[in-house]
Amino acid sequence: MSLGRVDLHIHSTASDGLFSPSQVVRSALELGLTAIALTDHDTTSGIAEALQAAEGTGLEVIPGVEINSEGEWGDLHFLGYYIDPGNPSLRQRLEAMRDARLGRARRMIERLAQMGMPLDWEEVRALAGGESVGRPHIARALVNRGYVSSVQEAFDRYISNDGPAYVPRLRLTPPEVIETIHQAGGVAVLAHPAHSGVVDRVPEFVALGLQGLEVYYPEHSPEDVEMLLDLCQRYNLVATGGSDFHSPNHEEGAPLGSVFVPEEAVEKLRELVGK
Repeated sequence: MSLGRVDLHIHSTASDGLFSPSQVVRSALELGLTAIALTDHDTTSGIAEALQAAEGTGLEVIPGVEINSEGEWGDLHFLGYYIDPGNPSLRQRLEAMRDARLGRARRMIERLAQMGMPLDWEEVRALAGGESVGRPHIARALVNRGYVSSVQEAFDRYISNDGPAYVPRLRLTPPEVIETIHQAGGVAVLAHPAHSGVVDRVPEFVALGLQGLEVYYPEHSPEDVEMLLDLCQRYNLVATGGSDFHSPNHEEGAPLGSVFVPEEAVEKLRELVGK
């Protein structure tokens, strides 16, 4: 098994990360990574910049996406690898989710204002940087205004799933997400299944076309990794992994490249898409 340094779960300013796609690439090069996947939430808008930044460097940038889903089993995330960012079905569904995110963010800001914590919409949009506005950006605005002392406090007190300012968002069902990733020519992988508590649902998702599990993840214990590797072997799934990098201060996820992922994960993803 080849043990190159790869990170297959990374966010940029295209969604809720603090580094631009080109900054992500520069950091990956400084760390000596051999392959990365840009997997922003519900958008592929950062992929072109990342690919351009990596051109001629020897670093492989895998076009990816992380799509949120919801069903009777709760809040799930799926990762799509080697997707075609220009696929019409993918673009249409992601655009619908982004439009819904904007409306949801506005409603959350309205609720916070009613609670005596007004925020400026343009400030929140500026913090987002890209086209995807989410709770982390609202949390950062709350910190900037001095309403809370940290992003974590913002979530804990106001905008967590059971918080007083929370507004539900549009999510595709797992079958819709997996179908969308396949239509875009990508490989569908269940993100952090042990951390999300949905390991027992893996057989159902396999029947829907799931092709991999995110095994190597900051919040997965050695026992989780062993259990997930067994599932991968049982259902012939590719074992992927990554840091879930969002920012250098690690408010969410872990440092870039800090999670061991065997390079053979990239090789198996390539095989599945015929590269």
